[in-house]
Amino acid sequence: MNKALNSPVHKKLFKSCVLGFGALLTSLTVSAQTINLSYNGAPDADKNAVHLFASNLKKLVEEKTNGSLSLKLYPNSMLGEEDERMEQVMNTPSLNIASFGGVSPQFPEIFVSAIPFMFSDFDSARHFFDQGEYWKASQKEFFQRTGTHMLAVIEEGGFLAFTNNKRPIHSPEDFKGLRFRAMDKSQVALYESFGASGTPIPWTEVYMALRTSVADGQMNPPMYIILGSLHEVQKYLTLANIQYSDQFLVANDELLNSLSETERKALDEAVLEANRLNRDAVQSQVEKRIQFLADNGMEVYRPSADELQAFQQASQPSFLAWLKAQNIDQKWIDMALKDAGLN
Repeated sequence: MNKALNSPVHKKLFKSCVLGFGALLTSLTVSAQTINLSYNGAPDADKNAVHLFASNLKKLVEEKTNGSLSLKLYPNSMLGEEDERMEQVMNTPSLNIASFGGVSPQFPEIFVSAIPFMFSDFDSARHFFDQGEYWKASQKEFFQRTGTHMLAVIEEGGFLAFTNNKRPIHSPEDFKGLRFRAMDKSQVALYESFGASGTPIPWTEVYMALRTSVADGQMNPPMYIILGSLHEVQKYLTLANIQYSDQFLVANDELLNSLSETERKALDEAVLEANRLNRDAVQSQVEKRIQFLADNGMEVYRPSADELQAFQQASQPSFLAWLKAQNIDQKWIDMALKDAGLN
């Protein structure tokens, strides 16, 4: 070894460089802002589209800001149930992906976007949220009421399908007498429009409720039927494309205001890109997931156009009446129906 490099002077210089580099790293670490992102469901990108979105958003935000922003993911409702997480995002600088159960207590008008059979396919649903007047007005009103921003609509698995363990469902009449698990009160209203009953049951309890016949059926996109292993306790699957399955990315206002112009632009771009990746992934795997359910014992039924129209005619008037009973201003319904090409 070169004795000059091993001299006290060089040792001192080397130590100073190391300490200086360490201080630089510490400075960079301190200056980086970590943002909490909470959401429902397991940290499994193959089975949980919300986690897929969150994972892509984390990667994109950190890449686009060169590490000045970092996301910390909290899946499986680690930071609380829907109401708790919504309260957190309203009061602390954070992000939250909320379902209808999280948004509706603050903004019941969100149920208007769940009018059954309002969308015929992915393109029509995406156009509704990307360009429609209803969604633009909803974002403004939500901010006025909560001080938080709905940044995006997150596609979480495609379209909802009916499942049950009693009999095939080919028409509205087939619902009569069945008991269904409902995610929220809007789903209770939907089941009642078909002559069935609905009971709100948390997602974590759905499998056991179906297994023990507390409920005969439920509705979810194929992705979530697989995620919850519901095909083990459900026999019949009806691909009725009832509602577009989505959740909502909510951001705290203080958080957004704390970002530099460059960081805010990077965040917005990352949200758009993560959403595009999610849409591509969800749509590309729908048929594969349906086939998986068929291969694992479910009897799959695809309603004809006439049968879908019968479902629509049975459910839409009743659901619209339910919206009015919730004191939803007619202007929200009119905007949504116009955006969807139904008015």
